[in-house]
Amino acid sequence: MEPLPVAPTKDCAVIHRLAANLVLLVHLAVVLFAVFGGFGILVSSRWPWYHLPVVIWSSAVNLAGWTCPLTPLENRFRAAATGQGYEGGFIQHYIGAVVYPGGMPRRLELVAGIGILVWNALVYGFACWWLSR
Repeated sequence: MEPLPVAPTKDCAVIHRLAANLVLLVHLAVVLFAVFGGFGILVSSRWPWYHLPVVIWSSAVNLAGWTCPLTPLENRFRAAATGQGYEGGFIQHYIGAVVYPGGMPRRLELVAGIGILVWNALVYGFACWWLSR
């Protein structure tokens, strides 16, 4: 026997909204970790094993124009809570919308992808110099 379909309740909407916000916070943490995580090498020499894969992933997503899997997950939860998600990726929606109200140009995604690699090369270079003094 098939279960009867259940209409979403207000409690379900709250749970879905909380889940979407949790995914948003995790997404933000990943972005911040990709940008600032290189400084962790000053604490532990094992740090790059955790940080560099995130840098490579972040750069690849921007350079290839991919959508991070966290974006559709957040959208799914938002749609379940309110009936609406959003178009594009995390950066385009939350950051690009502030900087570029008409939409984030592809050129900026390429700059972000290359910039994260260059920035982290500089951070690791500085950290190696600092640790070798």
